[in-house]
Amino acid sequence: MLVFIQRVFLLTFLSVSAVFAGAPYKYTINPGDILIISVWKEETLQQELRVLPDGTISFPLAGETGIVQVAGQTIEAVKADLTKKLSKYITDPVVNISVKSVEGNVVYVLGQVKTPGHFLMIAPTDVMQALSLAGGLTPFAKADSIVILRRNKDFSEAIKFEYSEQEEGRITALDKNYLLKSGDVIVVP
Repeated sequence: MLVFIQRVFLLTFLSVSAVFAGAPYKYTINPGDILIISVWKEETLQQELRVLPDGTISFPLAGETGIVQVAGQTIEAVKADLTKKLSKYITDPVVNISVKSVEGNVVYVLGQVKTPGHFLMIAPTDVMQALSLAGGLTPFAKADSIVILRRNKDFSEAIKFEYSEQEEGRITALDKNYLLKSGDVIVVP
C-alpha cells in the first residue's frame, strides 16, 4: 500500500511539475465564468458579468454592438481589447478585470466511476485527478478503454487513455496523463 501511495504522489508531483516547468499557466476564460470589470474613475462602467454560452459579454462603449468575444482568451488579452475599444470614448482608460468565479471551467466524468458528474477545475487538472474527483473507477470499469472527448474549434476528437499505465506509475506514461480542458468529457466504459 505504501508503495502505491508513493507512486501516486510521484505521478501527481511529476504531472504538476511538467505543467509548470514550461511556460507559466495562463487561465483562459470560459462560457459560464463570472467576470468583474471596472474602469478607473468611471463608476457607471463597473459590472459583474457572466460569460454567455457563445463566449461573449456585453459591455458599454465596447464598439458599435458592445459585444466582446472573451472565451478562450486570457484576462490580459481581454483587458487590452477593452482598453483599445474604450479609448475611442474615454481618455486613457484604466481597465481592471478579475475572475469572480470559474464556473465555466468544468469537466464531465461519465460511466463506470463511483460518482459521475461535472467537476469544477480550480487548478490545472489531469485525467487521473478528474477520475479521483469522481471517486475512482468501479470494479466493472474497463480501465484501459477510457476515452476523453474533446471539442476543438473546428473539430472533435477522442483521446484514448490507458489507466493501468498511470496506476502502475510508469514514468514513460506521464505525458499520457493529459491535462484537461474546459468541456472535456471523460467516458469510462
